[in-house]
Amino acid sequence: MQSAAIFDLDRTLIAESSTPIFMKHISQAGLRGESSVPFAAPVAEGFSRALRAVFNTVGESRLLMQPAKLGVRAAAGWPRINVDEAAALAAEELLELVLPFARTAIEEHRDAGDLLVLASTSPIAFTKPLADALAFDGVVGTAWKHDGDSYTGEIDGSFVWGPAKATAVREWAEANDVRLDRSTAYSDSYYDAPLLDLVGTPVAVNPDLRLEATARIRGWKIRHFDKSDGIAKFGGRELQEWTRPLMRPEIVAPYADITFHGVDNIPAEGPAIVVFNHRSYFDPTVMGLLIARAGRNVRGLGKKEVFDVPLIGRMMESSGGIRVERASGSDEPLEAAARAIDGGELVMIAPEGTIPRGPAFFEPELRGRWGAAKLAARTHAPVIPVGLWGTERVWPRSQPLPDVNPTERPPVSATVGEPVDLKYRSPDADTQRIMRALVDLLPDEAREHREPTEEELMRTFPPGYRGDPNAEVDRRPGTDT
Repeated sequence: MQSAAIFDLDRTLIAESSTPIFMKHISQAGLRGESSVPFAAPVAEGFSRALRAVFNTVGESRLLMQPAKLGVRAAAGWPRINVDEAAALAAEELLELVLPFARTAIEEHRDAGDLLVLASTSPIAFTKPLADALAFDGVVGTAWKHDGDSYTGEIDGSFVWGPAKATAVREWAEANDVRLDRSTAYSDSYYDAPLLDLVGTPVAVNPDLRLEATARIRGWKIRHFDKSDGIAKFGGRELQEWTRPLMRPEIVAPYADITFHGVDNIPAEGPAIVVFNHRSYFDPTVMGLLIARAGRNVRGLGKKEVFDVPLIGRMMESSGGIRVERASGSDEPLEAAARAIDGGELVMIAPEGTIPRGPAFFEPELRGRWGAAKLAARTHAPVIPVGLWGTERVWPRSQPLPDVNPTERPPVSATVGEPVDLKYRSPDADTQRIMRALVDLLPDEAREHREPTEEELMRTFPPGYRGDPNAEVDRRPGTDT
């Protein structure tokens, strides 16, 4: 027996209701009078918009389902061939609205050999062309009666909503030799809880309040297909979005004089890889302020030790942070970053991997690992370099905490450059291109070789360091040695 992945449509595969799109194409096909279908009549346009806004915000309700249930009456006399043509055009439009991480989930299930099923309350006459366009294996929905060439204006069987939808999916599974206990289902609606309860892996996607509460009580996974897996939302927004108004230097770091240059080089939307040179524990704060100023959410790669800190680690995970265990040699962090980029997100990475120690900290030539270059070759997303300078004056590696009460606020700068011109043939060569681009964004003194004092050297080591500060570790790009 096979397993399946069962997807709801509205507020799951797409962010809102599909009804207005279906109705638009039905109308353009000349299949209805202007007042024949709920949500469409000009005389009720304000009410229609209000109902759609309520649905898009809070999801399904018994009240909102009544127009959908009664809408079949308007289909009396509609030629089936004309409905098929209109639905095919609607499918083309809806296909463009499928959320980025819904596509990722679809492909993951396809690769795993699962059957793909579209299960929606909407009429099968409307949704089957979309299911076909997505190369799904089955479609479950409300069926309309017809006399051969035309629809009669009656439902054939049940109105597939709530428990009836779960029943319809169970019947489909039995007919197609599918094990539901080995299957996965995705929906946004509390009224689909009976369906989610049927499967081995229920997933609440963009859940309404009651489904979210149910999912947390039952231990069901919660996802948002417009965001990377694991991102938490509060009131429909990410934590980064809620805190962005507060992400200003005078609030977050009043003890430093931070300036930003070239912020417009960070794309306002779409995928990108933001790289920066690593000088201090203060770097993530400056980068967070920079990304907030650009108006973007970011997924950052960070060492597992940071994620293991109870409160901080949980916040990083819920904000989209990607854990890196450097000693493991696993490609999973880069794969997770690639999935985020494929979904149109911004990923941030420090190619050096860690803050250079000793004499290496003062070298004019920066050396990096291959991660950013490999990620760029995998995704072809633009690589945006950010040169950081002065962050070590605020929080040198030798101090457990930043200096929040300096005599004078130390100057710190973050300069954003244009995308790096990469060739995608050699990760080593592209890494060198990335590191040169970072150096080019630093002040002239960064490119001058000088001998640091012993005090300066000691500031590049953790507290309590007792080794030889002049010993230099020759760390090759792409390795941890």
